[in-house]
Amino acid sequence: MSYSVAVVGATGAVGREMLTILDELNFPVAEMHAVASRKSKGMEVAFGEKTVKCEDIEQFDFSKVDLVLMSAGGDVSRAWSEKIGKMGPIVIDNSSAFRADPDVPLIVPEVNPDAAKLAKTKNIVANPNCSTAQLVVALKPLHDAAKITRAVVSTYQSVSGAGKEGMDELWTQTKAIYGLGDATPKVFPRQIAFNVIPFIGSFRDDGYTDEEAKMWTEVHKIMDPAIRLTVTCVRVPVFVGHSEAVTLEFDRPIAPDEARAILRDAPGVLVVDKQETDGFVTPVDAAGEFAVYVSRIRKDPSVENGLSLWVVSDNLRKGAALNAVQIAQLLDEQGVITPKSGYRSITV
Repeated sequence: MSYSVAVVGATGAVGREMLTILDELNFPVAEMHAVASRKSKGMEVAFGEKTVKCEDIEQFDFSKVDLVLMSAGGDVSRAWSEKIGKMGPIVIDNSSAFRADPDVPLIVPEVNPDAAKLAKTKNIVANPNCSTAQLVVALKPLHDAAKITRAVVSTYQSVSGAGKEGMDELWTQTKAIYGLGDATPKVFPRQIAFNVIPFIGSFRDDGYTDEEAKMWTEVHKIMDPAIRLTVTCVRVPVFVGHSEAVTLEFDRPIAPDEARAILRDAPGVLVVDKQETDGFVTPVDAAGEFAVYVSRIRKDPSVENGLSLWVVSDNLRKGAALNAVQIAQLLDEQGVITPKSGYRSITV
């Protein structure tokens, strides 16, 4: 009555987090497969109290599993996800490869669970960008109460968003600067240690980056295409945890106290908002946690019906692995996926 599950990209930061969260949330796994590139074949990764040896994606038989969590990057997903879907399993893809595909639902379970009914169209479900996931969890309950007409978002994204290599670069550059060593950037376009970089992804013709464009495209698909949204994405020297400074305009007045009350009742959100030095959340506080934290809720007097707020979450968790596992739970609960035995196990 449980599922045969494969995690593709199991040796990466998000893949390992997926394995951890599948165990933490007691997702009903009958058989776990760790899948990666040929160079990682035989490498062991942890799943609960067990270790699982990695299998070669080129040789793995995906027809024998029920569910695939894909976290190996866009190129691998574009090469494999549709082929895997045609073999029978549903693929939950963490890359940007299928997020804009109209036949692929883009899901944050707290926000648009009804989109799960489209999962069988291609047997692919897309996981949104890490910054988008935490943003829409915070915005959706406010949007339901008073329509958001415009949003201005500045992200402060940790180096783990660029994978293990990004984390390694921050660590080695920090050591090099203290030791008068070589801090030449290799992963990021500029020095990341003791610096911030107002650029993630690649430039588009309109001056925005593709990372910024992802956010407004995904917010429109998940929430509401009528929201006008402008974004600046910034890489900061933080290991884990993305932060966002958000300014919102609504179609009616909404007071900070009303917003706090709405968000305190919202799924997946924790409000920490006092005018004290420990009354807000930082990335260090959010690391390792499941929640999307909202702080610094205040009126924006520069526009009509404006609010400003601060949103923080662990990008490896809610921004990636946790949301993927929550999608798996949603598909299970709605009966979209069933074990090959024909029985469905409800996760609570």
